[in-house]
Amino acid sequence: MDEGSDWPTDKLTALRLGRRLVAEVPASRLDRRAFVDIRPEQSDSDGQARDEGWVRSDVGRSFRLEHWEYDRERIEGFDYDIGAALIRCADALDESELTTVLNAWSVRPDMFVYPWGSDDPR
Repeated sequence: MDEGSDWPTDKLTALRLGRRLVAEVPASRLDRRAFVDIRPEQSDSDGQARDEGWVRSDVGRSFRLEHWEYDRERIEGFDYDIGAALIRCADALDESELTTVLNAWSVRPDMFVYPWGSDDPR
């Protein structure tokens, strides 16, 4: 992702800082809800920074993407994982590959929010 990418600055910064982002996407049925999450990979350097009380930014991070689907009725409880299905997953070695995967999955960068701003149960 270059500075002219479609990523909102705050979300791109969050990814570079190793923060997870979530997007709600269309589910396969009306009784289901689906989410795509991006988890930036953490390194030993991230652990060292955390131990020292700071957060490390890294433009060279890799990412894990997962698309999960849940039963709508269970999403707010402790049993959200009953009936949950991993639809697809992918690894992206860098920001450019992340954009490629999201394009292939038809998920726009502006759809992502911070986890606390979503109904994603994880």
